[in-house]
Amino acid sequence: MENLKGKTAFITGGASGIGLGIAKASAKEGMNVVIADMRQSAIDEAVALFKENGWPVLGLELNVSDRAAYVKAADAAEAAFGNIHLLVNNAGIGCAGGPLWAVEDKDTDIAISVNLIGVLNGIKTIVPRIIAHGEGGHIVSTASKAALIPVPGCGLYNVTKSAVLGVMLTLAMDLVGTNVGASAFCPGGYITNLGASSGFVTAAMSGEAPPPPPPAPPADAAAPAFAMDWDGLLRSPDDAGERVLRGVKRGDLYILTHAEFKEGYEEHAQAVLRAFPEEVANPRYGATFTNLTRNDIFNEQKQVPALGK
Repeated sequence: MENLKGKTAFITGGASGIGLGIAKASAKEGMNVVIADMRQSAIDEAVALFKENGWPVLGLELNVSDRAAYVKAADAAEAAFGNIHLLVNNAGIGCAGGPLWAVEDKDTDIAISVNLIGVLNGIKTIVPRIIAHGEGGHIVSTASKAALIPVPGCGLYNVTKSAVLGVMLTLAMDLVGTNVGASAFCPGGYITNLGASSGFVTAAMSGEAPPPPPPAPPADAAAPAFAMDWDGLLRSPDDAGERVLRGVKRGDLYILTHAEFKEGYEEHAQAVLRAFPEEVANPRYGATFTNLTRNDIFNEQKQVPALGK
């Protein structure tokens, strides 16, 4: 989907952080942008920013785990801008840490509802509409680097983001032969407000009061004994937006961000290869079950250059 001007992007979790970065990049490509988010205050701020820049925008309050609400949101988007062409399943939350057996049931249910079912709801609601209008389109779902290299102590997050990656590989297969593409977005470290937004969403879905914001330190407070220098480590969400829109236009299966993780993923891939037994493959098996032993979607991924080249 190389020409994005005049087309419509529907972005969940689009009112802040990476989602807002993707929304801004979409607007700069000349797209109409639908920002769907659970936090009305964040939506209002994002919509104000768009209007200041003269970018077409529609803000919608949406809990992505609510199927009926998702259908109404898609209807509202089409009423405002016509056909939807780009769906970005970006809404997600951070998850309770610790080993999987120690995570509380409510935390598991909420994480799966938002991080996985929310993605499936977006696909079920909007992909048939994109296929039906025939103008082409693309689906992006935000997984995480954790889907490629699991993070110790973040079991539930690893699980839900790995599931999103599996969803997008499956969707890419389902869309073969159509003019609709699919990308799994697996970002590394970016400056976001995931902690605050996750607290709000988790509280709203569990019926609990949201946690209060941390108090500001006194003006004369001494500097902490240790403070991480994040400068140059965490990237701007605008960088994420540029990379996602480039991946959409290129038709990338994987949209990755940080070359620093390449060595770690190579170790992951090599571990899988070493786990195959050193036995001679039966050529009849591969010839008979080609749909099991290989998949053409992986051969479509081309080398990605440095951003800006």
